Amino acid sequence: MSIYDISVKTIKGEDTTLRPYKGKVLLIVNTASKCGFTPQYQQLQDLYETYKDRGLEILGFPSNQFMNQEPGDEKSIEEFCSVNYGVTFPMFSKVNVKGDQIHPLFRHLTNKAKGMLGTKAVKWNFTKFLVDQTGENVVRFSPQTNPKEMEETIQKWLG
Repeated sequence: MSIYDISVKTIKGEDTTLRPYKGKVLLIVNTASKCGFTPQYQQLQDLYETYKDRGLEILGFPSNQFMNQEPGDEKSIEEFCSVNYGVTFPMFSKVNVKGDQIHPLFRHLTNKAKGMLGTKAVKWNFTKFLVDQTGENVVRFSPQTNPKEMEETIQKWLG
């Protein structure tokens, strides 16, 4: 199965796939509104504004699996992101990023790009996965990695 065939729900609850993003560099991030890394929304938005016209898409997937740091519903998440960080990149409905109920997207990503010491599981909010235009090459960045630190790799992949 290709990453583009995976079903997802937009933050507004609409069913879709990642097919509309085929041919773009994707930065897929599991997010949370009440996390110490939440200010990364601003750096993500800055990257999006800088590179969206060159083919970068940032896709935010809220998750409440780490100390209940994303307790709200989709409407409150969308409002929080817009009001506090001016987020205009696509956001999606809450998903599980680890465990028995892991969303197929995150199962795919964690199988393609392992974390520290070869672990698969997402360990915390704001783990970032950079996917190339073919959907095949995936690089994982830790929650501690400031999105600006990924800029060189993003530029290289955008050509």
